[in-house]
Amino acid sequence: MRAKKKVTHRSVFWNVVALFSLILILTGAAYSSVTLDIRKFLSPIHYIIFIGNKHLTDDELMAFTGIHKNESLVTISNKKVSQGLLKSPWIRSVSVRKEFPDTLSIMIEEAVPFALLDMNGHLFLVDENGKLLEELKDNAIPFLPIITGDPFKEGKGFLEALHLAKLMNDKGFSSERNHIEIIACKPQELTVTIDGTVVKVGSGEYEEKLKRLFELEDEIKKRKIPVDYIDLRFANRVIVKPIKEVIK
Repeated sequence: MRAKKKVTHRSVFWNVVALFSLILILTGAAYSSVTLDIRKFLSPIHYIIFIGNKHLTDDELMAFTGIHKNESLVTISNKKVSQGLLKSPWIRSVSVRKEFPDTLSIMIEEAVPFALLDMNGHLFLVDENGKLLEELKDNAIPFLPIITGDPFKEGKGFLEALHLAKLMNDKGFSSERNHIEIIACKPQELTVTIDGTVVKVGSGEYEEKLKRLFELEDEIKKRKIPVDYIDLRFANRVIVKPIKEVIK
């Protein structure tokens, strides 16, 4: 009789364990199901509003967000959405805001095309930091200074070319000319072609050099001198080489 009681108690114990385990499993499954339902139906995103984009379309931006249809506004990660958008070279900064119950508002700051980079026969739009935005595939070329060279081979020369282009843009010089091309080679050999006139600039002191160039241009026009090139590389001196002779 005692043996039977022990067996019976042992059986009851394991039955309780089995029942408890079953309850845990069912509870976990029910919780998972409810969680999935909440994620699917609690505050689904109905509207995604992009603000500030001028170059990129809403559809192009959507592809970078990684947001799926019927995704919940509650569970979506602002950080992941921002990281996805920042993969585009056109996007400088992103601000994501949830507007309950069903709207995601995304503020975009786009990069501004600063110059054209002519690299090995391919034209790229670049920003003021030299970051490649996109390659131009058609003939529609906006009026921007052209920087010719390879930034991966002539890094220092390319940076100097950017500094010169920025100063020209800031002074309104670029908008007054039909064609500006900066040759990004060694800094000390930096050269710019302005409406057909070759100007040897060299590195540094660009504001002072451009000032001397402005003053000189009027004199060249008055005297109608056909110029081969202008050399601004020497301090306090400008060399103008006409097609036939050198004037100092």
